[in-house]
Amino acid sequence: MPWLSRLSVVVGALLVPVLARADEPRLAPVLKPFVDQGVLAGAVVLVATPERVLDLEAVGYSDVVDKIPMKTDALFWIASMSKPMTATALMMLVDEGTIALDDPVEKYLPEFHNQMVVAEKTPDRLVLTKPKHPITIREILSHTSGLVTRSPIEKTLDSISLREGVITYALSPLQFEPGTRYEYCNAGINTAGRLIEVVSGLAYEDFLRRRLLDPLGMKDTTFWPSQAQVERLAKSYQPDKSGKTLVELKIDQLAYPLTNRKRHPYPAGGLFSTATDVALFCRMILQGGHFEGRRYLSEKAVREMTSTQTGTLINKGQGEGGYGLGWSTSRMSRDPSGPAILGTCGHGGAYATNMEIDPKQGLVLVYMVQHAGYPGGNGGAIWGAFHKAAYKAFAH
Repeated sequence: MPWLSRLSVVVGALLVPVLARADEPRLAPVLKPFVDQGVLAGAVVLVATPERVLDLEAVGYSDVVDKIPMKTDALFWIASMSKPMTATALMMLVDEGTIALDDPVEKYLPEFHNQMVVAEKTPDRLVLTKPKHPITIREILSHTSGLVTRSPIEKTLDSISLREGVITYALSPLQFEPGTRYEYCNAGINTAGRLIEVVSGLAYEDFLRRRLLDPLGMKDTTFWPSQAQVERLAKSYQPDKSGKTLVELKIDQLAYPLTNRKRHPYPAGGLFSTATDVALFCRMILQGGHFEGRRYLSEKAVREMTSTQTGTLINKGQGEGGYGLGWSTSRMSRDPSGPAILGTCGHGGAYATNMEIDPKQGLVLVYMVQHAGYPGGNGGAIWGAFHKAAYKAFAH
């Protein structure tokens, strides 16, 4: 039928430019001016829904000096973005009933028995007293435990074992009464990693690999990048004093070589990953703990993690934002039968990496860079530019 053939040609002509426009970069052009200005070396950005990746783009360079273009499979140190992954692993044990959020940590780690809290501290006087209650698992995951921020014997984050680190945390007095303040604390998340070991009988890194990373297909997420992965590692930069030139730096919080498996896993910030891997994890959380036919967490566990647990300790009553269990959060959950994720949540890393989950729009945003010490608020400006462009292109 001639009319049908003509219709097919017309429809095809209409569809081709639409598809071409859909394939054009939408996010990289927004970030390229920051590369051209010399305030950003390069980045990988990703936008996804629970079902699929909508966009994955790279911009700039993984090596500024040698002008090596950034690629979408570049590896990054994600630092504190490790925290939600550790919290997720621990919540698997909560789901199984082998551990409870309001249990005292000392129930599983006896080294915390009789831990004291600082009652008074001056340059020449230190008074300790017994805390009103021992620290709980909920408090170590929400940064409200009062634990010291870091072990006094940690030369680098990966220099001592979890067991050794946790013993030093337990021997140090609490800095404040548990549950009365919020103070961002790597020691708390590391203690969660040690709890995983003691309760599960597996090394923390083995539990994480077997129960979360491998099943999700996060093949590039590791504490010990291989030599091949190191070759894909984006170099880290910081601005010089003028703020106009980028200077290469090593990850000074970790020991080199990064391939050395004698380095210890660091639950609060030791992982390396890619944008694609991080998105797999976030897509699972966005779906309430379920992904591609497999349930990793109950909706209740996801609700606990992604709902604000810090009350007004952070925002002083000005809204609901704060910290959940391993996640930065925007809403409190008052309905135990409500949505698994009530409001936007996410987490960033020391070198400006970031991930965000928006349940209202059904979107995951992943922003991967290796940049320390942004001058003049440029870090927020670059993330903001990506965020705005992603919502313009993909929000409802």
